Amino acid sequence: MEIIWLGHACFALESGGSRVVLDPYTMDTYPPLHTHGDAALCSHGHADHNYTAAVELSGREAAAFSVEKVSTFHDEEGGALRGYNTMHILRAEGLTVVHCGDLGHFPTPEQLGAISGADAMLIPVGGYYTIDAAMAKRVCDAAKPRVIVPMHYRHGHYGLRPVGEVDAFLKLYPNAQVHYLTGNRFTLTDAAPEGVVVPIYVENSAD
Repeated sequence: MEIIWLGHACFALESGGSRVVLDPYTMDTYPPLHTHGDAALCSHGHADHNYTAAVELSGREAAAFSVEKVSTFHDEEGGALRGYNTMHILRAEGLTVVHCGDLGHFPTPEQLGAISGADAMLIPVGGYYTIDAAMAKRVCDAAKPRVIVPMHYRHGHYGLRPVGEVDAFLKLYPNAQVHYLTGNRFTLTDAAPEGVVVPIYVENSAD
């Protein structure tokens, strides 16, 4: 399975000829997003996560993937501040990927049971609008994904200004467990090394 970071909380997952785009965005601090896929999934209704106009849909089904949804909240007040958030669990090739969207709280036991043991978890770490680095580490320690991909953080002139940078999260892991990529994609297999994978944002990349 290919996992491609398109910036902010937006990823494309590819498997078996199918491509799913998660949380496409429009926002001032990233170049306009233009990408393609067989399906677009959105965690909630904010423009930096649900701008489906940025995704050219093929008209085909993303047949290689099965999708499960887990309802959570965008804040620690039961949704009173920012509403609901949906975590998406995608499965293909015997692999499981969890996209946490704008998770704003520590999951309940039932929610945690649904997302535990994934091959990869795409999790927000920037705080302010979502869980912060320390809470993201707590979630990962509890859910025990094999591969962790941080998202929804500020880097350079990209990202939401109030949120933190990724370094606060990475410092919570031994250096040997942090894998820096030279591009915005990697191949997830059942033999992929455990740890934190940090893709590099590639400006104006549709892939």
